[in-house]
Amino acid sequence: QVQLVESGGGLVQPGGSLRLSCAASGSIFRLDVMRWYRQAPGQERELVATITSIGSTNYADSVKGRFTISRDTAKKTLYLQMNSLQSEDTAVYYCNAEVRTLVGQILEVWGQGTLVTVSS
Repeated sequence: QVQLVESGGGLVQPGGSLRLSCAASGSIFRLDVMRWYRQAPGQERELVATITSIGSTNYADSVKGRFTISRDTAKKTLYLQMNSLQSEDTAVYYCNAEVRTLVGQILEVWGQGTLVTVSS
């Protein structure tokens, strides 16, 4: 029905930058709140950033001032610009969306994740 596909992960040196993308497809009427989560090895999944349908944003304290969440409504795509990356940012990053489908369902959808490794 609805799919989220992340891209943009990879290996980056400390202090570097990456931009993650999350493309939505399928039976979508509207994408409401969208979020980025991450899960480091051996740790629980944590919320990194949130963006509402009108563009209001919120960030975890650990990424404030370094990460920027944004969305392109026309392209049905979510982004996460990550700057000044640190080793502690190493994790699998997941996008999440609240989706209103063409048949009136409200779904919570997850992507498959993309690995970000910060290492020298």
